[in-house]
Amino acid sequence: MYLDDLPVWGMVGEENEDEGSAYVYTERRLTIAYNTNRIVEVNMTSQGLEEVKAGKDISFTMAIEWNKSSKSFDKRFERYLDNDFFKHQIHWFSIFNSFMMVIFLCGLVALILIRTLKKDFSKYSREIDEDMESLNAGNAALNEDSGWKQVHGDVFRSPPFLELFSALVGSGWQLFFIMLTVILFAVAGPIHGDVYEERGEVISATIVVYVLSSITAGYYSGAFYRKYAAKSSTAGWQSAMSLTLLFLPTVAASVMSILNCIALYYGTANVIPFMVILKCFAIWIFLSIPLTVVGTLLGRHSGKKTIFPCRVNSIPRSIPDAPWYGQPLFLVPLAGLLPFGSIFIELYYVMTSVWNYKFYHVYGFMLGVFGIMTIVVSMTSIISVYFCLNAENYNWQWTAYFSGSSMSVYVFLYSVYYFSWKTQMNGMLQTSFYFGYSFLMSLSLGLLCGTLGHFSSSKFVRSIFQNVKVD
Repeated sequence: MYLDDLPVWGMVGEENEDEGSAYVYTERRLTIAYNTNRIVEVNMTSQGLEEVKAGKDISFTMAIEWNKSSKSFDKRFERYLDNDFFKHQIHWFSIFNSFMMVIFLCGLVALILIRTLKKDFSKYSREIDEDMESLNAGNAALNEDSGWKQVHGDVFRSPPFLELFSALVGSGWQLFFIMLTVILFAVAGPIHGDVYEERGEVISATIVVYVLSSITAGYYSGAFYRKYAAKSSTAGWQSAMSLTLLFLPTVAASVMSILNCIALYYGTANVIPFMVILKCFAIWIFLSIPLTVVGTLLGRHSGKKTIFPCRVNSIPRSIPDAPWYGQPLFLVPLAGLLPFGSIFIELYYVMTSVWNYKFYHVYGFMLGVFGIMTIVVSMTSIISVYFCLNAENYNWQWTAYFSGSSMSVYVFLYSVYYFSWKTQMNGMLQTSFYFGYSFLMSLSLGLLCGTLGHFSSSKFVRSIFQNVKVD
């Protein structure tokens, strides 16, 4: 319940599990403090327990008391900001711990780039020189060595299910810009007004940014398809554009429709009005879809043609059996652990704010954790791709994407733990809403982090193969 955008909390009733009876408070008292013509504080107390029985008439009463206050209107939300909780030493320690993890991973990637790859470059260059000498002497021998260099003719091959991959990449970049923009908007709260002071401001900002960033989704989807498509196929890029348009909105609309039907069945205040649904649909039809189409056309036709460092062979080479540490089934789950560890504490604070009635206001922490998560996801994906290529598996693109997005699985598993041990929710209504929103949050993080992992890995792959000598 809200009064002039101020939250009002109160006890509904009590339950006696031993007797199997339920009681409801029938008397409410609202104490409203005001300064001139502005409400600055609201409190509600409940009393008058009465047992709930079938067929029994219950009367409810409410008393309202107005008190004059000297509290400033600008400071009326301060009593809701739990600084002792959000700015606890554990919160600061988690940021420091994540920062140290970033340094460790950057050092590990630097070790791979500087030492391991340097040795590989020297070895391959020496082998090519020896083969050339043998060839000149008429005694050429085929080199059957193993390693990432052996897949130079297939590493830039188009990934399977190119249309779907293009749509996922486009949606991921859109979510990245949405999250970054909304966080920056919240951080700039002291300039335009803190986002918690007006109910629904974050949701409104997210919808606006989503619509405007639709051109981003179309652009990156079209550009990625153009990069790897063997030839300009009208049906192909139209499929990629359609998947970009429909994938994320369809999933979100399906989940929200199910939750809305459940809320409608229980007759709660969480039901989304039909006119709101109609307005959202109109925004998607008349704004989001045209912007996505424009972005796809720009991505398809703008820029120069992509030239890969190595020529792609016409016949794919066979992929040998890889050791256990080079298989995607091992690399992908392991790659998601470190990014999840970097956001674990912040995730707890966010979920506590959403489900335990606290006002999240430390968006500076969130911005820092978002930056750390971006770096950690990039580093772990690069390491996974290196092991994958070293096992002569040139299908690195999906491995890179899943390495980044695997963090979302741990996020959803943590939400299951949080529901079981940190909340007292029960019943169909609360359970469905909790896991519905948790699923959408995990899916969005998966798309975002998968795109970041693939982007950083593609830069890594291009950088190492443009420095090798190819026969």
